[in-house]
Amino acid sequence: MLPDYPFATPPAAGEMFEVAPGVRWLRMPLPFALNHINLWLLEDDGGWTIVDTGFALDAVKECWQTVLSQLAATTHGGRIVRIIVTHFHPDHLGLAAWLQELSGAPVCMTLGEYLTGHAVWHEIGGHGNQPMLRQFRAHGLDAERCAALERRSGGYNRGVPSLPTRYQRLFAGDRLAIGPHRWQVRVGYGHSPEHAALYSSELGVLISGDMLLPKISTNISVFAVTPMADSLADYLHSIDAYRELPPETLVLPSHGLPFYGIEGRVDALHAHHEERLLALEERCGSPRTAADLLMALFSRDLDTHQTMFAMGEAIAHLNRLEHAGRLTRSEGADGLIRFVRTQRPAPEP
Repeated sequence: MLPDYPFATPPAAGEMFEVAPGVRWLRMPLPFALNHINLWLLEDDGGWTIVDTGFALDAVKECWQTVLSQLAATTHGGRIVRIIVTHFHPDHLGLAAWLQELSGAPVCMTLGEYLTGHAVWHEIGGHGNQPMLRQFRAHGLDAERCAALERRSGGYNRGVPSLPTRYQRLFAGDRLAIGPHRWQVRVGYGHSPEHAALYSSELGVLISGDMLLPKISTNISVFAVTPMADSLADYLHSIDAYRELPPETLVLPSHGLPFYGIEGRVDALHAHHEERLLALEERCGSPRTAADLLMALFSRDLDTHQTMFAMGEAIAHLNRLEHAGRLTRSEGADGLIRFVRTQRPAPEP
């Protein structure tokens, strides 16, 4: 079943649109092929709660200044009560410290996302560009594309120029009173370490962040710090938990349009990933690196930014096949990691 879109047109940058009582939709620009992010404002006691903050661009700051001036004219005024960040990626965390300094409001995140943001920003504990490049070289990415990725070093810090140094921790299952409504924190895995979505049963609304998108598939990557992770299994298990929500739940994603049809979308994502797994498995009749297999997953030309995500995603799918016993990993004398279809014993006559 295809998603149903109740709102055909997104708000322009700097504008707000109410999608449910006390829930306003904002859309901000991104400097990538995926050129936008949806952010959310929740009516709170004596002010507003922000959910996600946008990438640190001057244009996004200008949008926020416009929005905050509009909020100042509402009955609640422009006071920001809290800033909730779903996960550490720069389009979500990018302006959290700036908004915190501007408003004095606390930043609320899960522990995994807060600490990972700091580790990536400071390139410590196995995070950062150099560990990523070592991982990609081991998985067969050529010198030219690795050099292009190396020139992009510091990309995270450009999107997140400063980090909050204090926060309020969110736990899975927390129930947050935001204005007249309660929102449950629902933690998911696979896309990021401890992604927080928000669900209000009273409103019938799920703010899904990047865990559930209506058209594109969420990037699922394996990172150098956890090279054997089964991130795809973690992700699919996480989105299966959304099946328990009522079918009339309105999903507010970080990219694309708000939609109805959770179960159909979860089914479609399972089918999409199984199709990709089969495509990779079929091409591993002889040993293949992740870089050898990029074209099996992505038939279009990839820019440098997209190559980074594509390599992470290819490794995630190969790890899933290895964990399922469908592929076997080996490391050659050249230091490259390759995968081959697992030889199964012939059935007994």
